[in-house]
Amino acid sequence: MEKRISGTTGLLGLIGTPVGHSKSPVMYNYSFQKLGLDYAYLAFDIPVEKVPDAIEAIKTFNMRGSNVTMPCKGEVTKYMDELSPAARIIGAVNTIVNDNGKLTGHITDGIGFVRNLKENGVEIKGKKVTIMGAGGAATAIQVQCALDGAKEISIFNVKDDFYVKAEKTVENIKKEVPECIVNLYDLEDDQRLKVEVASSDILINGTLVGMHPHEDKTNIKDTTIFRKDLVVADVVYNPKKTKFLTDAETAGCETIGGLGMLLWQGAEAFKLYTGLEMPVEEVKELYFK
Repeated sequence: MEKRISGTTGLLGLIGTPVGHSKSPVMYNYSFQKLGLDYAYLAFDIPVEKVPDAIEAIKTFNMRGSNVTMPCKGEVTKYMDELSPAARIIGAVNTIVNDNGKLTGHITDGIGFVRNLKENGVEIKGKKVTIMGAGGAATAIQVQCALDGAKEISIFNVKDDFYVKAEKTVENIKKEVPECIVNLYDLEDDQRLKVEVASSDILINGTLVGMHPHEDKTNIKDTTIFRKDLVVADVVYNPKKTKFLTDAETAGCETIGGLGMLLWQGAEAFKLYTGLEMPVEEVKELYFK
């Protein structure tokens, strides 16, 4: 690393807290080195109250940009000069691009998810999608699916604070993408879930149910909901194959794990920073085994 850093090296980073576990620095720095790009990437532990200082630092140091993780994704939107359509609808940013002092906020989670589907031969346009969850990742997926031409989206979440947030998401999608039909239901309503999945092309787990150390958990109580022509995808990537995916696979469904979403959302940010494609397969092999 030291050998390639010079007086002209550009800086990128990650802001949020905690960030010590993040694989973003190794992912981006490997890709910069692989492609011969004169950038370095660091993680900065930034609480919400320090966001104004972090934004000022991005401008002062003329950083090319920054990724944003929790709990700062919503707060940084206040300091952007421009927001991508998805970031505007969601009200959150995970990628900031600095063009000579003009800051544009993007949200790449949904783009990464849709790209992962595409890499697995699944198109979103014209499809009906049922998604369980209304947190940050799930909301990004819902909005991006609508923007990318999904015919209908049925959202399921338990009736908590995220359900209230989902009501606003539904309202925003209907306003921004009126041709997309959007429904919101209680995740406890097993019969309604069964009905919606029966007419869906893609079923997505956008919750953390099934994540380590709760590998034995799934939102699906009745596995007869799965059928061979249903594509089943998960945002969870640890374990790589959740019980949700295993049950679907047993029923003959095509399944897509969450690791690809993680990689492709990073690759989308990389492209926004550099205009180039990240060497995703090499990064996956080296750092995400």
